[in-house]
Amino acid sequence: QVRLAESGGGLVQGGGSLRLSCAASGRTVSIYSMGWFRQAPGKEREFVARIRWSDGTTYYADSLKGRFTISRDNAKNTVYLQMNSLKPEDTAVYYCAARYSVTTPYNVWGQGTQVTVSS
Repeated sequence: QVRLAESGGGLVQGGGSLRLSCAASGRTVSIYSMGWFRQAPGKEREFVARIRWSDGTTYYADSLKGRFTISRDNAKNTVYLQMNSLKPEDTAVYYCAARYSVTTPYNVWGQGTQVTVSS
């Protein structure tokens, strides 16, 4: 079993930056990839970015390319989401998630961390 714990959320002014962290514990050797998702009030959860655990290959939602960067530190079993040039519409609860293979869904989730961007 893998467990995930996010941190780093908070209140930031528009144009500012935040870095979220997601620490994985438990059977981390079984992780295939980890991703970040977000859910704004009244909206569906949406994909933000993902990173393959083995080689660091990344993939982003088109709308967020250039502003958000996902990275990992395998030694710390931690994935990061660096968010720059934040906009009020980035306000959401951000979740990290893990999956065990390319064919399985993200089925391990953290508790989420709130990011609020003021205008």
